[in-house]
Amino acid sequence: MKILACDGIHADGLTLFEQAGFSVETSDPIKDASVLAEKLKDFDAVVVRSATLITADALKQATHLKVIGRAGAGVDTIDVEAATARGIAVMNAPDGNTLAAAEHAVSLLFSMARHVPKADAGMKAGEWPKNGLTGFELEGKRLGVIGLGRIGATVARKAAGIGMDVAAFDPFLPAAASGRLSVPMKTLDELLAWADIITLHIPRTKDTTNLIGEAQMRRMRKGAYLINAARGGLVDEAALLKLLDEGHLAGAALDTFVTEPLPKDSPLRAHPKLILTPHLGASTSEAQQAVSTILARQMIDFLKTGAVAGCVNLPPLSAEAAKEVGPWIPLMTELGKLANRLVPAASKLHITYAGRTEALDTRPLSRLLVAAMLGSASGRVTPVNALGEAAVRGLAVSETLGGDGDGFDRLLRIEVAGEQGSRRIEATLHRGPRVVRLDGVELDFDPGAHVLLMKNEDKPGVIGLLGSNLGAAGINIVNFSLGATGDGHALAAITVDREVSATQLSGLRTIPGIVSLDMI
Repeated sequence: MKILACDGIHADGLTLFEQAGFSVETSDPIKDASVLAEKLKDFDAVVVRSATLITADALKQATHLKVIGRAGAGVDTIDVEAATARGIAVMNAPDGNTLAAAEHAVSLLFSMARHVPKADAGMKAGEWPKNGLTGFELEGKRLGVIGLGRIGATVARKAAGIGMDVAAFDPFLPAAASGRLSVPMKTLDELLAWADIITLHIPRTKDTTNLIGEAQMRRMRKGAYLINAARGGLVDEAALLKLLDEGHLAGAALDTFVTEPLPKDSPLRAHPKLILTPHLGASTSEAQQAVSTILARQMIDFLKTGAVAGCVNLPPLSAEAAKEVGPWIPLMTELGKLANRLVPAASKLHITYAGRTEALDTRPLSRLLVAAMLGSASGRVTPVNALGEAAVRGLAVSETLGGDGDGFDRLLRIEVAGEQGSRRIEATLHRGPRVVRLDGVELDFDPGAHVLLMKNEDKPGVIGLLGSNLGAAGINIVNFSLGATGDGHALAAITVDREVSATQLSGLRTIPGIVSLDMI
């Protein structure tokens, strides 16, 4: 497999890809979508930081691309919706830069409190700029943390450690969870009115863009301070300049901006009440090494085993859970194909996981079955976009977990229906992937093999004639499984050593007593 690594990914992560047997090509940031689109045609995976933007246009020709990796936390530089529609997994490494990002926010807090940048600039200009640089002590001050995820929680812990009074608001945290946290939770308006300093630690989404606008800044205490070391666009920059000029806010520190790099003529650069850093939150050698190796391991596990960790558009599946799920993967793929052959253009699919299923994460399995069932009739379908494609194509998917395994440790029941009727498949992993019943008739066959499905009159001679004709055509029977349907007919699954051609099938169907005969 081929990996494209843009934006200066740490060498330790690239080494892991190479040790896993992948071919790695490095590149400077690619900012032209058409150039990136042409490049991605040949790659199975791409790894970026924040400079290369992966847009919908950049993905239009990425027919081989299976996964996009972001060496960091935020994925706002990746069109996740477009990637999902094309069946491409998007991964990030949010844990690798937690400490670096939190410590940078705290460094901005101290720099703002003690005017460190102004003092340093004045000293280097030959001045003794002591007058006018009286700061304030942080102990006893109120810090309002917006976003209590990994980074926000770390900032809260460090701030409490220096004696600050800390409270938080989290737009993504269920209200019921607030009671389990050690940090007091407030509404956004309550936090803004309470805090001496507000610091942001949330992703940028449609809902959080300009979360701190003019109205919110006016709710902050007069003389309060603001820190944004999370994502550009969370703070309305024009409104911030206005509130600083009016004196309502005493100062602010920004590490992220709406436009990056920050334009040279940006009015933010010249404002005396602002401290600016060029998106340094994750820029420590430890963080870059950590995110590169964490992400590389996640992507390698995904590409080799199907394990899903750090994936923003698939349910999480650890490497350990993937081992539990792994043996089922070939079965789900083959059952999806079988269901599609039995009921083309199905409108309903119900999957039942019966027997001992408490340790089985069924989410990736159901997605895999649906992806195989839909195939590529209207574009690329993978577990990433399978459920979305099912909805578009009018396939209603439902699932039941638990119930009697009917003598099997685990039994999978699939009921599929469409205009041509309905069929029921029951399968397990007994002696490998096996179908054990079809439409209630007990059979035993490998759905991944070459299988003839025959319905015939339940009378002597039919099977013998079929065997003779197959032998005459040079086709060997590997396995034969037969069950009576109870209405004077029988159903047989005949595993053969090679594909039976359409012409040969037509000839075999003329055998007296055969009602239907198809390759499945």
